[in-house]
Amino acid sequence: MLLFYVRHGEPTYEPDALTPHGRRQAEAVARRLCLFGVDRVFTSSSNRAAETARPTCEILRLAPEPVLDWMNESHAWRDLSVEFAPGQRHWCYDDDACLALFAKPEIRALGHRWHEHPAFAAHPSFGASVRRMRAEADAWLASLGYRHDSAGCFYHAEKPDDARIALFAHEGAGLLFLSTILDVPYPFFAPTFAMGHTGMTVVEFKNRGGVCTPRVLQLSNDSHLYRDGLPLNYQNRIRF
Repeated sequence: MLLFYVRHGEPTYEPDALTPHGRRQAEAVARRLCLFGVDRVFTSSSNRAAETARPTCEILRLAPEPVLDWMNESHAWRDLSVEFAPGQRHWCYDDDACLALFAKPEIRALGHRWHEHPAFAAHPSFGASVRRMRAEADAWLASLGYRHDSAGCFYHAEKPDDARIALFAHEGAGLLFLSTILDVPYPFFAPTFAMGHTGMTVVEFKNRGGVCTPRVLQLSNDSHLYRDGLPLNYQNRIRF
C-alpha cells in the first residue's frame, strides 16, 4: 500500500476555505496524483481539506470516503497549542519553552511516554492528544488491512494489497499523525519537519512476509507546484 498524505492548499482560516491561489495548488496536486492514480480519497472534516481533494476526485471520478473528523486540525490545535502571550497561542513545537524541554535527554529517553514527564504536568492535553491519535490512526489503518503492533513498532499486513490511498488534511495534525504511524516520538518529529501547502508525503507499507514497517519515500514534496509554475514557498514567508 502507498499512503499519500497531502496538506491542504493555501487557506483562509476564517472562513474555512481555500484562497484562489490555494485552488490552483489543489489542481496542481490533482494532476500529479492522476499520473498514476489513487484508489481511495479521504479527507479531514475541514472544508479546506475537502476543497483541496475535490479536483483529484473530479478528475479520477472518485467519491470521497466518509470524512475523518479525528484528523481535523482543531483537535490537535486544542491539545497541542500553548499560550505565549495573553490571548495568543501557537503550536508547542514553535514554543521556545517546549522546544527546550523536548531536547532534554531525560525527556527523550522516555520515547513515546515523553508526555508523562513531570515537566509537562501543566499540559495534560499533550498526553491526551497522543493517545487519541494513536487510537484513531490505528483503527483507521486496521480498516485498510494493517494492524499496528505498538510494542514491536511494526504492522501486521493482514490484507496486504497495492492500494493507493490519499489523505488530505493539515500540517499540525499531520505532524502528530505521521509521528504516530511511523512510531517516531512526537518531540523528535514535530520540531524537525514541516509541510508546505499541498506538500505530498508518500509512505510505503511494504509487505514483508506478513509484516511491514512504514517507510517515508518523500516528505512534503511540492514538485507539482514547480511543474505548474506556481510559487514555491513555505507558509508564504520563505521562498526556495
